[in-house]
Amino acid sequence: MSARRVKFAGAPAWALAALTLAACGRGALTDEHTQPPSPVASPRATAPPAGRQSAVHPKIVVLGDSLTAGLGLTEADSYPARLQAKLTAAGYTWDVVNAGVSGDTSAAGLQRLDWALDQENVRILILELGANDGLRGLSIREMKKNLAAIIERAQSRHIMVLLAGMEAPPNFGAEYTVSFRQVYRDLAKHYNVTLVPFLLDHVAGNPALNQADGIHPNPQGSRIVADTVWSVLKPMVDTASAPSSSGGLCPPEPPDAVARRGPLPRSAPAAYSLRSFARPAAS
Repeated sequence: MSARRVKFAGAPAWALAALTLAACGRGALTDEHTQPPSPVASPRATAPPAGRQSAVHPKIVVLGDSLTAGLGLTEADSYPARLQAKLTAAGYTWDVVNAGVSGDTSAAGLQRLDWALDQENVRILILELGANDGLRGLSIREMKKNLAAIIERAQSRHIMVLLAGMEAPPNFGAEYTVSFRQVYRDLAKHYNVTLVPFLLDHVAGNPALNQADGIHPNPQGSRIVADTVWSVLKPMVDTASAPSSSGGLCPPEPPDAVARRGPLPRSAPAAYSLRSFARPAAS
């Protein structure tokens, strides 16, 4: 069974690509450059409706950085909280645990993985890490190794994985940018996990959907991120909720919003970056 991927916008706005460089200089995806992120920060479970016994319900753990933690947003506006709201509204008795820590790299996420998954009845892991690796120009080989280890540990516990892809800024060169992008596609294919190619699709580069730093989504942008993830997460929840399901390692057959795609060509333009996915401004 091949890996599944969400369709995302095609042509980037080349004129916005250069803006990524300025964003990188501000340490866009972390507010903790002056101190290492804590590997023992408690995961934040989104508040379930009154009367629910969250400990016995299947759980979705979202392991990520400040994009998951909801930096600059209220707790209710983070995309994991919006996923919880979607699950509840659709009648699913599942709980979402926000295990995002601002500033986390793939290595930091790996260090706290077992603790993050050491909860009752975790059935799905949403893996959103790597953006800080890219912003800091860290080793792509090490990032891939860390993400692979996270996936392997989750699968060893029979936990389904949804891998959220990221993009590196172009200032480290085209080879780095394209190789960074390819990591997520290679991992999805190798481990047969569901892939969202770019978590911030339709959001990155659009000032109306981001906070003043130009990187972190505002409440409106967070809503779009949640919609992107939900289009793939819902069928995974349906599969894991089936009476005969034991969690499983394979993603479900994709809905209309998901496409089977091969990897992007390695000659893909370096402008596929955090700020280059916005649509061109109207002339």
